[in-house]
Amino acid sequence: MMADFGEILRAIGDFGLFQKLLLAGLSFPTMLLPMHFYSVVFTHTGFSYRCNTDWILKISPNLTTEEQLNLTLPRDQAGSFKRCEMFTPVDWDIDSIREHEINQTTHCLDGWVYDTSVYTSSIVSDFDLVCDKANFVVVAQTTFMASILLGSFIFGPLAESFGRKRGVQISIVLMAVFTVGTALSPNFYVYQAALFIVGVSYGGYRINGILLATEWIGLAQRTYPSALCRIFAGIGQCVLAGIAYFFREWRTVQLIIASPLALVIIYIWLVPESARWLLDRGKTEEAEKVILMVAAVNRRKIPDNILEKVVDNKKGDRGTIRDLFTSPLLRKYLFTVMFSWFSVILGYHCISLNVGEFGMDIFLTQLIFGLTEIPTQMLGVWLMETLGRKLSAVLSMMLGGFFSLLILAVPQDNAIAITGFATTGRLSMGLAGTVFNVYVQELFPTSIRQTANGLGIMAIRVAGLLSPIINTLAVYHRAIPILIYSSLCIASAALCFLLPETRSEELPDSTEDLEIKKNPRRAMNGGKNKTSQPNGDTHLSYQRFT
Repeated sequence: MMADFGEILRAIGDFGLFQKLLLAGLSFPTMLLPMHFYSVVFTHTGFSYRCNTDWILKISPNLTTEEQLNLTLPRDQAGSFKRCEMFTPVDWDIDSIREHEINQTTHCLDGWVYDTSVYTSSIVSDFDLVCDKANFVVVAQTTFMASILLGSFIFGPLAESFGRKRGVQISIVLMAVFTVGTALSPNFYVYQAALFIVGVSYGGYRINGILLATEWIGLAQRTYPSALCRIFAGIGQCVLAGIAYFFREWRTVQLIIASPLALVIIYIWLVPESARWLLDRGKTEEAEKVILMVAAVNRRKIPDNILEKVVDNKKGDRGTIRDLFTSPLLRKYLFTVMFSWFSVILGYHCISLNVGEFGMDIFLTQLIFGLTEIPTQMLGVWLMETLGRKLSAVLSMMLGGFFSLLILAVPQDNAIAITGFATTGRLSMGLAGTVFNVYVQELFPTSIRQTANGLGIMAIRVAGLLSPIINTLAVYHRAIPILIYSSLCIASAALCFLLPETRSEELPDSTEDLEIKKNPRRAMNGGKNKTSQPNGDTHLSYQRFT
């Protein structure tokens, strides 16, 4: 009788000491990843600013700040000083300026003066991203999101060709080097280029880190990598809030964020390659060494020649992206997952990037976001095992959309209520994202599972790319972004009723298996039942061992 990789994994321990150490080692960088993402919120934070009008102090050095501003800055209709205009400098004496006043205006001629009461500096003040360059902040956020998407595209195929471990290692090294590069950037364009590489490496690590952990973990614990990733992300948000609070200079914050990556670079070279990938590539000797090492760490005894019992080391017939669109069942699953994943991540990022607009202290709000993420993900694991994947997804998306809409039901100056509703909505959307991380692995057959997962990741990266743009629609009305992402969440929740429940179900091995399961009559009309592979992401067959 044949045995799949899942049986071998259970023999060597599918969640022993090795898997726990691996999960801890790969989860620690996921604590650092949100720091890079959420540091965008802090380093891109704007200042209260005005034109530099010190020219008048050369005429009358004893002017108070109030007198200086009244004489040199025009006011808008609301009575506030205009931030991007000033009165044209003149060579009159101070008495003439007071008597006749200056009526002609111009743009800021000598730069800007920034309010440093909250931040000592940010990229806004260092690179003067104000007035005609104010949109550069949105460009930076959007480019960062686009680079994460590109990282998923680059490091996905890279992991298939060179291994999951190489994808993880290269991502970490690039992230460390170019995070330091952002801190040392002399201008906005160098900063943007360095941030772009950070985003690429961010996307590369996220896709490969979870994949590498999942391929070593058994069926019963397959919800752990995704949930633990989000828990460590919550811890990272809390740590970032503290760093940003105590260090108000953005370059210092970037260097502090980069420093723990030096530790990761040291131990990441000790992380073993996925045995599934090694066997799939025909590297049986390397796979044997890794499997025996895992068995030793887990204190499990297995035959030394276990891999010699491979009776068919040829790659099976692999599915292609075409299969996802030619099968009506898979097509329905794919579009439902992509649309739902897109909707919840769009809302999650829109709320996260808008943290400074809720009216409460930005540091406190960020801390609340991080602290509440931890118990929510623990609750999510329990919900997925108790209520199932389908109901957990529907409920979390409905709650996410509902609480986001409640933001519009309270006065704009009620910061506590707005922050409470935004936090609850964001957490619900984050929980839905965790459910889909697991759901996408269980809905699709082994032959095209990674392809479906890649398309799902593409959807969420596009959502991240669009989130800064959606937030800018608030200039027309504050309700527009909220209505967009909350309504999409609620629509996605309804759409998820099309999906089946997959809790405690064996992973489908092929499209034919999935369709036979959906329609048992096929089995009576020539359909072939194949042996299910509980953990199978491999097309290799093994003899049963004792």
